[in-house]
Amino acid sequence: QYFLLTLLAGPSPLSAPPAPHTCQGLAPGLPEDRQVNTSGPRLLLTTLHPASSSSTAMDRIFSALLLSLLLLLQGYGVCGASPQPRGTLCRTKPTDLVFIIDSSRSVRPHEFEKVKVFMSRVIEGLDVGPNSTRVGVINYASAVKNEFSLKTYQTKAGLLQAVRRIEPLSTGTMTGLAIQFAITRAFSDSEGARVRSPNFNKVAIVVTDGRPQDGVQDVSARARAAGIETFAIGVGRVDMHTLRQIASEPLDEHVDYVESYSVIEKLTHKFQEAFCVVSDLCATGDHDCEQICTSTPGAYKCSCKEGFTLNDDGKTCTACSGGSGSALDLVFLIDGSKSVRPENFELVKKFINQIVDSLEVSEKQAQVGLVQYSSSVRQEFPLGQFKNKKDIKAAVKKMAYMEKGTMTGQALKYLIDSSFSIINGARPGVPKVGIVFTDGRSQDYITDAAKKAKDLGFRMFAVGVGNAVEDELREIASEPVAEHYFYTADFRTISKIGKKLQMKICI
Repeated sequence: QYFLLTLLAGPSPLSAPPAPHTCQGLAPGLPEDRQVNTSGPRLLLTTLHPASSSSTAMDRIFSALLLSLLLLLQGYGVCGASPQPRGTLCRTKPTDLVFIIDSSRSVRPHEFEKVKVFMSRVIEGLDVGPNSTRVGVINYASAVKNEFSLKTYQTKAGLLQAVRRIEPLSTGTMTGLAIQFAITRAFSDSEGARVRSPNFNKVAIVVTDGRPQDGVQDVSARARAAGIETFAIGVGRVDMHTLRQIASEPLDEHVDYVESYSVIEKLTHKFQEAFCVVSDLCATGDHDCEQICTSTPGAYKCSCKEGFTLNDDGKTCTACSGGSGSALDLVFLIDGSKSVRPENFELVKKFINQIVDSLEVSEKQAQVGLVQYSSSVRQEFPLGQFKNKKDIKAAVKKMAYMEKGTMTGQALKYLIDSSFSIINGARPGVPKVGIVFTDGRSQDYITDAAKKAKDLGFRMFAVGVGNAVEDELREIASEPVAEHYFYTADFRTISKIGKKLQMKICI
């Protein structure tokens, strides 16, 4: 009995009740009248009240606490779900999601790029697929442009590339017209919307920075009546009254304001969590955990895979351990074409050194080589030239940007013929790993070289950014393809891919 008192109520069980236990989503096994409404993020609250010692016998205290414990464990079935490995998506309720994006002349081009990054970040946190979440985008100014429908893209990579290609219209601000278009067209059966059902959500996210030139109150009411949950995001000198007319109730959950487009990304986490059925802090980001992020009720913790040790910072892990079987010949093939741009090429260098940090570099363990390609191929340094991580990282930082075309096929052929040859430092019998990094479509033929690299037993990873072509990445990647190719819309997020690659290379 004392144990249960201590467990449930802390060291002073007869004082004030403890803080409520909170979690999001549905608690399996609870009756329907105690379920949380999943039309948006809600909190399930269970408060434990200790009984009075002066009026209740100890057996009644025990019975009450046992009942509270059972209820607590039922709630924990949601919040205390089995730990998910880093990178596992938050489980989302199937949703038809349409972004309604203001690109009027007051939205400058560099600000519109920020809106695209915001949309990409939200999409990256979703469980995208024909039977889960579908995404469409409406772009509006004086007129409305349907950028793509709910039925157009069924993969996350396709959506992210489509968002990247959106251009601003730069005319007026017909917000009401855009919302009407969403009702009659974007959320129609012909455009991929599903029949209204309690099993999934219909959600519109409106982003605007000004006062509309038409009315929004009536058309927004019709959208809500049609079952569309509407979020309104205002930027800068937006009319707040307009936002409140657009948004669904409760307004404090559906209206957001940011001072400028430069900080709109801070809303990403809110919308990632809004679509989660289960509250899982690791689902919407790895929180800088280098290897594994494990969710606990209302919190998270970092840990490491077998053979690794968590460092004192509580986030990073020690490098791959030495010993037998740790020898590795690793060559980077890095796209230096002009589309990468100098500032992003510096991020690519950091990406390379991030992976180098995870290796035990020596003559008997990991060796690293680096090749840059554009219209031609240039070996920056061969395998074995540098015997420690410090020298490799220094050489990477000094690498000059080539800034020409994209001859990925030629680079793959060079990898096969030269980089992994004995004359260039490769060791017989040692596993060979190639990491190909590109931001666009190859200007030459890659199929034969990609196949030959894998036939020779090379383990090939393909990393694409921006306008990289998903089919080409898959063609380069080793089997299973899903574990060997990666894509992100934004160069600034490639460090997350680096973390995943660190683990896969170590294994």
